[in-house]
Amino acid sequence: MSTTPEQATWFADSFTKLVANVEQAIVGKNNTVRLAITCLLTEGHLLLEDVPGTGKTMLAKTIANTVQGSHSRIQFTPDLLPSDVIGGTVYDQRSGEFELRRGPIFATVVLADEINRASPKTQSALLEVMEEGQVTIDGVTHPVGPPFMVIATQNPIEQAGTYRLPEAQLDRFLMRTSLGYPDEASTVRLLAEASNRNRSSSVKPLITSQAVVDMAALAADVHVDPSILVYVSRIAEATRREPEVRLGVSIRGCMAFMRCAKTWAASMGRHYVLPDDLKELAMPVLAHRMLLDAEAEFAGATVANVLSRVLSSVEPPSERAAS
Repeated sequence: MSTTPEQATWFADSFTKLVANVEQAIVGKNNTVRLAITCLLTEGHLLLEDVPGTGKTMLAKTIANTVQGSHSRIQFTPDLLPSDVIGGTVYDQRSGEFELRRGPIFATVVLADEINRASPKTQSALLEVMEEGQVTIDGVTHPVGPPFMVIATQNPIEQAGTYRLPEAQLDRFLMRTSLGYPDEASTVRLLAEASNRNRSSSVKPLITSQAVVDMAALAADVHVDPSILVYVSRIAEATRREPEVRLGVSIRGCMAFMRCAKTWAASMGRHYVLPDDLKELAMPVLAHRMLLDAEAEFAGATVANVLSRVLSSVEPPSERAAS
């Protein structure tokens, strides 16, 4: 059953309240907050990549506080082991049996702070849980949700002692975005409240974890015209044909693109997707899934420029999606 106009209106109102709740701590970054909440309600994972001191960790903690579920924080370091993330079985001498000790990955919202500082072996421990919502310990699978969301941060400036995220893991992040520096008015406001060092702690829960699941289900039923599906397919194909691109958008990326567009449309109070929804989401959803040729990068090519060129070359549907 498709989402009705009334349901879309309710979704947009609830979405606006969630954004306002997060903006109590994250000042002057409305679009980034909207993207993060879209990621939450699409049941995806978010990668925050930015320079130090812009509020990446605070955004993640604020979203966790907004959801009335469990949340955990994992500080990724070179000596972190996979068992430190997912847990393991421990022998109990009193009972004479092995018992499961759940790791911090068993939470509604998991903050993976400075994820690129962990070894590839530890990073790979997240592949199964991010894709399938479960972990396998000693041959036994254990579900972690729903809802379940990983919010990872990484600093693109300090690369010493870091391990680049492999393409397979990047593809499991629904979005990659950044905060950047605030404007002057927001900076002045933050300076005036500088004594409050933990702004996220004042953010109260606004939505239950079950409500997140319900809103995600509602967004999943937003109408998509077949012409929109063709448009997404052509965009993906165009990224693969670009001579500067070594790895284009995958099928997983196309599906993520479509799911995000549905949630974004619902957040605007619409029960159908428009081509403009896809254009707005293309950069945060698709850019990190594309890999440029090394020579092209050396020559000054960027993923942003290539993706912009692709969006300009692929003709969007001329007719509005059926309502």
